[in-house]
Amino acid sequence: TAAVSVPHIIATLYYATRDGETIAAVKREVPLAEGVRAQGRQILETQLEAAPAPYVSTTPTGTKVRAFYVTDQGDAFVDMSADVSTGHPGGSTAERLTVYAIVNAITTNLSSVHRVQILIDGKEVDTLAGHIDLRRPFERDMSMVSTK
Repeated sequence: TAAVSVPHIIATLYYATRDGETIAAVKREVPLAEGVRAQGRQILETQLEAAPAPYVSTTPTGTKVRAFYVTDQGDAFVDMSADVSTGHPGGSTAERLTVYAIVNAITTNLSSVHRVQILIDGKEVDTLAGHIDLRRPFERDMSMVSTK
């Protein structure tokens, strides 16, 4: 049987640069999905896949999307598996890159989403790996995105 062709969108995803100091915007194909919730989940799942060379993924291998919700006010809730925290290398810069790769990927590609709250295993957590306060939603921040 022939492979069924799935429609795709071109999304802007974010990966760490080799020096680990910034993130780069990278255009990637993401499966098209019905509705903002399903599309957000597809964007996130693609973001969590291995980074294309020469970039480095900002999320630990094995991290899964548990759930993705969007409120009528434009707040997205991203529920990640515990791997995002337990497998994280730590350090404030690495943590910021992880947070903003996720937040920017969602807010850049879903015009109806303005802020992103990260949950781990269905719960609000204080931090990802000890540095960045996750108890509030984040807005897009392009200051960590490399322009080279």
